[in-house]
Amino acid sequence: MKLYSVLSIAVLALSIGACATSSSSDKASKQAEVRKATQKSLEKFYKADPKLRSAVADAPGYAVFTTYGLSFIVGGAGGSGIVHNNRTGAETFMDMAQASAGLQIGAAQTDTLIIFKTPEAMQKFVDKGWDAGGGVVAQAGAKGDSAGPGSGENVIADAKYFTLTPNGLQAGVAGAGTKYWKSGELN
Repeated sequence: MKLYSVLSIAVLALSIGACATSSSSDKASKQAEVRKATQKSLEKFYKADPKLRSAVADAPGYAVFTTYGLSFIVGGAGGSGIVHNNRTGAETFMDMAQASAGLQIGAAQTDTLIIFKTPEAMQKFVDKGWDAGGGVVAQAGAKGDSAGPGSGENVIADAKYFTLTPNGLQAGVAGAGTKYWKSGELN
């Protein structure tokens, strides 16, 4: 029993030490992963609609998120992304979570692009970051074919909201709530 206690304490001490020494490199590594995912998502949006490139460049700022989710009656999704201020070049790393309930089934990766129309809308999103919605969606597979309000452009308060579902399948009618917030881990 004493050997088990000593080994447990040793493992705990090593894990704490490893966490302490790798936290700054982990943060930089995670930030690099989010930046890479953001760039990949932007390229997918530009390929789907080349006009988005100039819309993003001309806007006060934009946000890009990559999320992964599952649903069967009740669903959930989560992911991360960046809000980029085009005027200052500042990046705010953010996290996102979504919960839904309804007649739905699926598993998907979704890319979201939000183009802000005003600096105030972007700041409000960074500070409060809440969006809620629902509707009918049918999205499928590797080609990113989509139908319904889950695809294309949706206008929200002082911003345009676009989604792509390149991987996965979703179908159904559901009410959903989405929360975006500043990442405590990456900022």
